[in-house]
Amino acid sequence: MASETVSSAKQRLLHRLKRTGPTTAGVLADQLGMTDVAVRQHLTVLEDDGRVRQDKRPAAGRGRPSMVWSLTDDAEGLFPDRHGELTAGLIDAMRRAFGERGLERVVLLRAEEQVAQYSESLPGPSASLKRRVESLALLRTAEGYMAEVVREKRGCYLLVEHHCPICHAARTCAGLCAAELEVFRRSLGSDVSVERTAHVLAGDARCAYRIQRMPD
Repeated sequence: MASETVSSAKQRLLHRLKRTGPTTAGVLADQLGMTDVAVRQHLTVLEDDGRVRQDKRPAAGRGRPSMVWSLTDDAEGLFPDRHGELTAGLIDAMRRAFGERGLERVVLLRAEEQVAQYSESLPGPSASLKRRVESLALLRTAEGYMAEVVREKRGCYLLVEHHCPICHAARTCAGLCAAELEVFRRSLGSDVSVERTAHVLAGDARCAYRIQRMPD
């Protein structure tokens, strides 16, 4: 994100909206430790710039509807995309040069390299599942995925990725997403299962994976 065009406080607001999705100004203020007035002032500027919008959320009960803020499509350009269009073009070129089977081999080779890299960096199978998943989230965040871990229940966690820096490439080559899921399974250990529960390419706001211990 270009710091010369977006102040630090506004960057924090944009990153929080990227993580949480549509959110009220009051909740944003609580989460970021800012005053309601300051948050609303920043949001108004961002709205004028076309980076956020506000919509009416129906009330859950008899109360009045609340106004929630969310990112616009223009704001997505502030997050890293790993030169998505170039990557997508290279994938198309590989498909033309080597055919689908050749492209599949390239994807599998990349997956093998990822498994080797992740396995070297992640704690071994003797570590707790929580520690392994949190370490994976750190690796993925360093790669631009804005990952976090949410505990669902004992021995079960959600790995949530709020940004997909390879989205352009994945739309061009669906095998990248399938290989990614297998990379997680192999890297985390044979004692865990990994299930994708949300997928950006399926229209969800973010990708999420349920990771839990395999039954004994």
